[in-house]
Amino acid sequence: MNDERKVLQVFKGETRFPPPIWLMRQAGRYLPEYRETRKRAGSFLDLCYNPELAVEVTLQPIRRFAFDAAILFSDILVVPHAMGRDLRFEEGRGPIMSPISPADVGRLDRERFHVNLSPVYETVRELRQKLPAETTLIGFCGAPWTVATYMIAGHGTTDQAPARLFGYRDPEAMKGLLETIAECSAEYLIRQIDSGADAVQIFDSWSGVLDEASFDAYCVAPVAAIVRKVKSVHPGVPVIGFPKGGGSRFDDYREKTGVSVLGLDWTVPLSQARRLQEGGPVQGNLDPMRLVAGGSALDSGVDSILEALGEGPLVFNLGHGITPETPVENVERMLKRVRGAWR
Repeated sequence: MNDERKVLQVFKGETRFPPPIWLMRQAGRYLPEYRETRKRAGSFLDLCYNPELAVEVTLQPIRRFAFDAAILFSDILVVPHAMGRDLRFEEGRGPIMSPISPADVGRLDRERFHVNLSPVYETVRELRQKLPAETTLIGFCGAPWTVATYMIAGHGTTDQAPARLFGYRDPEAMKGLLETIAECSAEYLIRQIDSGADAVQIFDSWSGVLDEASFDAYCVAPVAAIVRKVKSVHPGVPVIGFPKGGGSRFDDYREKTGVSVLGLDWTVPLSQARRLQEGGPVQGNLDPMRLVAGGSALDSGVDSILEALGEGPLVFNLGHGITPETPVENVERMLKRVRGAWR
């Protein structure tokens, strides 16, 4: 059955042309059916923890677009929430938490971690049963650094200054926090794989704000710990690393972390992406704003990626998540462009 899953085969090193395609945040507010389901759920967090509704929104873009992969609908902050940290989502502001202090790091509660996340595991099990046999199912977690930035600031910021200061002022507390998040995240990914995920992705949305030493300490080391633990249990399952904004550091990120696949943001030059592809599969990296713009901007962006990366293992994707203002017809146009490609 797994032989039918094109995304999974590319993740394992095969080349397919046209390449298979899925989009980060493909289940989201740009879809009218998602907005209706979101109303039924109550809060965003309730949606994440309701297996019936989480399965529904995960399946919506598969039904509409027949993407080659589905990604579990959840949120990266369910991990600290499952460790006892408070969490709510406010319209227009995003996630809100009580900022963690250095003294709080040792008090994180892991006793009921998997019990609290049991609805997520149920969602994964149901998805594997309901997805088409040829559709790859991707689980995910947030990278420890990105999760920590929200835990420290208590909300999203533009440059993650609170978390950077936290690390400089109390490096031992930062090390302990990242290690705890990494250990729990690895267990979380393993449980997702046990429940039916074919591959998992680690989202490091804020790696681009760090200097060289901090990148190695906060991004590379914790992700490497996750990968080692996951692969010790599931050695054949691909792990995708997505260090957004990593720039030149992409060049040795795969070797240092052990990830199977590199997710590339839209700022990665295609010449660099081609070089990275020589070391293994890549995923990406269309600018989400090209998808919003449509027309020739979209077409030329798609064509450039296919021309540069189509000869090697590529899963076509955006360079970050799809945005709420994206027209559905532009997604359809992109799919036709990718799937109709010829060489």
